[in-house]
Amino acid sequence: MTSPQELPLDHIVIAVADLARTIIDYRALGFTVVEGGKHPGRTSHNALVVFEDGVYLELIAWQAPAPEERWYRTQTAHGEGFVDFALLPHDTAQVLAAARARGLGSLNGPIDGGRNRPDGARLQWQSARHATPDVPFLCGDVTPRALRVPEGEVRRHANGATGVASLAVAVQDIEASLTRYKQLLGPGPAENACSFLLPGLGLRLAVVPVRAASVVLMTPANAAALAGEPAVAAVLRARLASRGEGPCALSLRAAAGVMPLHFAPALSHGATLEIGA
Repeated sequence: MTSPQELPLDHIVIAVADLARTIIDYRALGFTVVEGGKHPGRTSHNALVVFEDGVYLELIAWQAPAPEERWYRTQTAHGEGFVDFALLPHDTAQVLAAARARGLGSLNGPIDGGRNRPDGARLQWQSARHATPDVPFLCGDVTPRALRVPEGEVRRHANGATGVASLAVAVQDIEASLTRYKQLLGPGPAENACSFLLPGLGLRLAVVPVRAASVVLMTPANAAALAGEPAVAAVLRARLASRGEGPCALSLRAAAGVMPLHFAPALSHGATLEIGA
């Protein structure tokens, strides 16, 4: 359960071309994957990788074209990979109203959503989505969260992953994005977040805590590419130019004794994903 003051990380969305193939590959990487089901009125279906901390990866694909959906357009135009992430509100409408009162007028919602699980169970939620993908959307349960996010042994993974440590998010204007996060999250640790330069890498960062995890906002330190720009900054600049803003890399926590591991992009379907130290 979340308190009225909390907006913890809920899930991270990875858009893929072939869900069945992705399930096979993620299982080969040592993840426990459960089929999620279909979204009524849409052509999408999904599978979940749920961690012990309650955060999950949503692997989503489409059984027919859905050009009206941003995630589908991103996947078809720019390839598989991260497309979005969500925070978990205690009440979507209340959190939406509070964020708007703090000046975040660009959230659209609440929007009713749902999914039909393979076992026939129907679950429902309400979401609120920001106009730009640098900011997460809200996904609040109407039916019990345990219907949407399985519990028990499905949260244990052969590779030792136990939860999310940090999620990197590519942004164009770090100060503008940071202001939006503060308006969304309200009073709490995020109030004191500020941007800073990471020496030697050509990046400007801001770390925003979301309960036990961190959202790390990242942008190239210079407005335009410079001769000799560090490689990591050049990669981020190219990512922003092609795929736009949004989540771009994920570091997972692991059980004691598990060695750091970087997963091959071919098997993680474009998601930059690692088990950190």
